[in-house]
Amino acid sequence: MTAALEENTSVETLATRSTLHLCTAGSVDDGKSTFVGRLLHDTKSVLADQLSAVERTSRERGMEQLDLSLLVDGLRAEREQGITIDVAYRYFSTAARTFILADTPGHEQYTRNTVTGVSTSDVVVLLIDARHGVVTQTKRHLTVAALLGIKHVILAVNKIDLVDFSETVFNEIRDEFVALAQAKGISDTHVIPISALLGDNVVEKSDNTDWYTGPTVLELLETIDVSDIDDSGDFRFPIQYVIREHGLDYRGYAGRVTGGSVSVGDAVSAGGGRTTVVTHIDSTDGPVQTAGIDDSVVLRLADDIDLARGDLLTCSDRPEDTRVFTATVVGLHEKTLKAGVKVKLRYGTSLVRARITAVESVFDIDTFEERDADSVELNDIATVQIQLASELPVEAYSARGRIGSFLLVDQADGNTLAAGLVAA
Repeated sequence: MTAALEENTSVETLATRSTLHLCTAGSVDDGKSTFVGRLLHDTKSVLADQLSAVERTSRERGMEQLDLSLLVDGLRAEREQGITIDVAYRYFSTAARTFILADTPGHEQYTRNTVTGVSTSDVVVLLIDARHGVVTQTKRHLTVAALLGIKHVILAVNKIDLVDFSETVFNEIRDEFVALAQAKGISDTHVIPISALLGDNVVEKSDNTDWYTGPTVLELLETIDVSDIDDSGDFRFPIQYVIREHGLDYRGYAGRVTGGSVSVGDAVSAGGGRTTVVTHIDSTDGPVQTAGIDDSVVLRLADDIDLARGDLLTCSDRPEDTRVFTATVVGLHEKTLKAGVKVKLRYGTSLVRARITAVESVFDIDTFEERDADSVELNDIATVQIQLASELPVEAYSARGRIGSFLLVDQADGNTLAAGLVAA
């Protein structure tokens, strides 16, 4: 019996177990929502009223099996069309770990939402329909995972029951996928035959795949080692807001730590030769001595330095300010991007005017090769050069998007045109 079904977990265990961020991705009708629903159902993470509603709706539709996708697809358009449109975040726990799961869309039209889900994940679970094998959208999602620095990918070969639990079909898909993943630099891959509808190898072992001796999906999620993911890095603190208390001698700089950590007494740099020392760190729970990655705090400094929203506080390894850099971008809008297009670039808490000076290439999903191009279309993955109107301390993408990621925004209407990663 898997640890997922153990009950009466102690308060101490709840406080000390680790959290794993994961997301699901795959093509349309590969069964992502049913897979997530199965995870929630079989780990007893579904409330009684939710389950009753799913049972009732499934009966009304004349279904013999529970339609577990209803546990995830919450938008009316999703239920009516039978597809996932937006990223659906779900939370569940076992005795081993707490999980934050993003169920991402499969349709190419919603690749922008898939990028969002993948960008904050430790592990990506890709689903494939055993009848169709590796398809273009599989390659697209694998490419996005590689670009975003994902090191751990689980391939769930779903609907294995519809190919009579064939070991031969499974092996062919596994070999093709592993080769593609290795070509993209993802070496830690795991391939599991599953049936999300029937529950085979999702939470419980399947008697129908006696030829498969590996873990279930949940067993792997509970034990996979993600300690190689370096979320720390060097201290980075983009300032969001300057807090002044009139009548009080108080000046604080509010923001979120996006890299490393900072302690009272540490020397910090604001660029331009400006250095000072952190005298206080204020949090919602009161004063603290240290703040780490993702902590939202207010820093008070020893010296009055002219700082504003968009400025960056670092330690001794401050990145160089620049006005020109190369980046990988993913097209998120129907508007075409090409050389000469003027945009606004949002980097951290900074928003500056920018211009695309060149489109160097677009990644071909089918061949896994770069091809010459002069524009970036919706869902394209391209390499571009960007020029800024004012200098920014940009640096190569790392720390799962906390550093080196940016958005290109339409100057006229504010729509997001592309998501980008600063190249090394």
